[in-house]
Amino acid sequence: DPEVCHRLSELYRRDPGIPPEDFRALLREAGGPEFMGAFSSIEDKPLAAASVGQVHRAVLRGGERVVIKAVKHRFAEQFRRDVRSVERLFRFAIFLWPKLARVADPLGILEDIRTYTLSELDLRNEAAGQRTLRSIADGARGTFDLSRLGFARVYDALSGERVLVTEYLEGPTIDELLDAGTFRYEQLLELFRLHGFFMFNAGVFHGDIHPGNVIVNGDRYWFVDTGSIGRVSDRIRIGLLDFFEALGRYDYPVCAERLNRMAERSIDGSAFKRFRGEFIALYRDFTNATVGQVSLTRKMMQTIKLGVNSGMSFDRGIFPIIRSLMYMDGMVLRCNPGAVLLKDMSRYIAEFRAAGASAPR
Repeated sequence: DPEVCHRLSELYRRDPGIPPEDFRALLREAGGPEFMGAFSSIEDKPLAAASVGQVHRAVLRGGERVVIKAVKHRFAEQFRRDVRSVERLFRFAIFLWPKLARVADPLGILEDIRTYTLSELDLRNEAAGQRTLRSIADGARGTFDLSRLGFARVYDALSGERVLVTEYLEGPTIDELLDAGTFRYEQLLELFRLHGFFMFNAGVFHGDIHPGNVIVNGDRYWFVDTGSIGRVSDRIRIGLLDFFEALGRYDYPVCAERLNRMAERSIDGSAFKRFRGEFIALYRDFTNATVGQVSLTRKMMQTIKLGVNSGMSFDRGIFPIIRSLMYMDGMVLRCNPGAVLLKDMSRYIAEFRAAGASAPR
């Protein structure tokens, strides 16, 4: 439910953080004995705080304005214990109902959560993720216009597993703009164009593109919190682009064929005919529906479930892309619930193809 997600996001942002003296002790422990000497000042009040860690503004001795991000003590260990407990519960549930493993893949989903969260807790991954995305953007020059996308400078000499120092970026997050009612739908479509290039052309993309992880400054977008990098196979990358192209035309029989072609294990004969009929019925309410009427994310999850129940299997790489669509869905609901998102997204498919999206990597 988008409203529930929004409320949880507000709670996440309102975490009071740890006291200033505890934060400085954390920095000394995580950054090493010379770390504090690199700064002329560190603000006591956190710029952002959550249960995992927090972010503070600071100024380096050379006058550069930066932000310091630090992960709190023992969070990773507690998280691993929690995952092991849930894993035991899932294994017991699968023992009682074996079909659950095929239909919902709870262990696979849990592994995705585990990998995603632990990658976020090691801040070296955020620096590496930024380098990866920046390299892809640099390689796209002359092929696809990514001039409105930026990345903050990382101070590698001051960064490590539990502390990260980056350039301070002026500007609100998309989340803040949505709260203020000042983020326009056309701006959101530009975000999809930028992010879509990484998904459909590179097959490597920001794996957590929620509205708090994009800063807007003028007409530029800055991707932050790049610790989770999504990667998809050519089969999924090209297959989803083909699927969305047909879906944008509301050509549901072709959509069914393209989803089957994208599957790791496809179906044929009577099984496919039955699937195609159920697929068309599933999308009966989708034609020209607004985001406020029909959720694209929910429809995609129902589609994958239908495919699996019909005998298909899919690469797990499909789920980070669906998660990206979930964030897009949520942002559209907050700025323009009357939009027909898929039809508006379709305008960029030709642009992705012109930049080589249909070619294997």
